[in-house]
Amino acid sequence: MSEKYKVRNPQAVYFITCTVVGWVDLFVRPTYKDIVINSLRYCIERKGLKVHAYVIMSSHIHLLVSTKDDVSLPDVIRDFKTFTSKALIHEIKAINESRREWLLNKFSYEANRKKRGSEYKLWKDGFHPIEILSGEMLAQKLDYIHQNPVVERIVDESVDYVYSSARQYAGEVGELEIDFI
Repeated sequence: MSEKYKVRNPQAVYFITCTVVGWVDLFVRPTYKDIVINSLRYCIERKGLKVHAYVIMSSHIHLLVSTKDDVSLPDVIRDFKTFTSKALIHEIKAINESRREWLLNKFSYEANRKKRGSEYKLWKDGFHPIEILSGEMLAQKLDYIHQNPVVERIVDESVDYVYSSARQYAGEVGELEIDFI
């Protein structure tokens, strides 16, 4: 991992991105996005993760996160990605997925390419942590997260996208309980 993208301050808030290998548009079905939401919920409740903002896009997720005292953000994200990878592969196999063969072949190819001993590789390595150093930077990242579905023309208004914290920041109920910042 580049020296530029490391968690150096364990008390800081970080903007992170988790990307599906090959930028595969995996998160096009609610069932897949729900796996991500439920896993984040578990990490919040049991692993000390604080999610301040989030958006689930078709091939990646953006988060503004921090952790409770003495909790390692890289460890929590590693566990999150490991669990969601297994759960998503299981779901791809279990549901009536029209792209099943192609998705499994792609994720298998990526695992074999990396020679890590796993059958499938769903997430790209790393999570590109960027420490939030100012209020201006925080506002820019919040806006970026919440406007992502608008820029991609998924919705006209950020508050209309179900899989984003924009709803909570607008005073509405969202899919995931967040820790406002």
